[in-house]
Amino acid sequence: MNKIVILLAGLGVSVLLTGCATRSTVVLIPDPDGNVGQVVVTNDRGQQVLNEANQSVTVAGRNAAPGKVTTMTTNEVQAVFSDALAARPAPPARFILYFLLDSDVLTRESKAIVPDVLATIRKRGSVDVVISGHTDTVGTKEHNYKLGLDRTKAIHDILVAKGVAISSITATSHGEGNPLVKTGDNVREPRNRRVEIVVK
Repeated sequence: MNKIVILLAGLGVSVLLTGCATRSTVVLIPDPDGNVGQVVVTNDRGQQVLNEANQSVTVAGRNAAPGKVTTMTTNEVQAVFSDALAARPAPPARFILYFLLDSDVLTRESKAIVPDVLATIRKRGSVDVVISGHTDTVGTKEHNYKLGLDRTKAIHDILVAKGVAISSITATSHGEGNPLVKTGDNVREPRNRRVEIVVK
């Protein structure tokens, strides 16, 4: 009996094939964004590393080392794994909205993105929307944590007013603790004055 393992890996993964009496094939598939991680296929007889798109390795059974690494064509991958690939969930959609200095008021450009956020939530039928508030380093950490919360609340209220269920939204604040652009203390950086929205 043949067993096929398909891995969509953006990070390093190890696959340990022990006690495997059947023939197994492991294939490394890029994630939906095209990123390729690394997979180590190992058993008591040896190991092989897959670190390029569509690389595969077959292990004939428990008493055989992993075979030679080969690369499948995109057509071969599609032919063999079409059902599995079609069943993959869509990757999360990500949006960044920017705010005026020391404020929970969106910039004009970011206000224009809000309809796209709402359309994505509706199209996906999402029940998992994460809003994370961020600030630059101007002000105290306590003030910036609260400002991050105020920014998430502003976006939360906009989404709820447009029909997104409150139960679908998770809101957090990082304050100045997770800057998009690293700066020193008390530095005005518009790209850090933001809310990040992840729609799953």
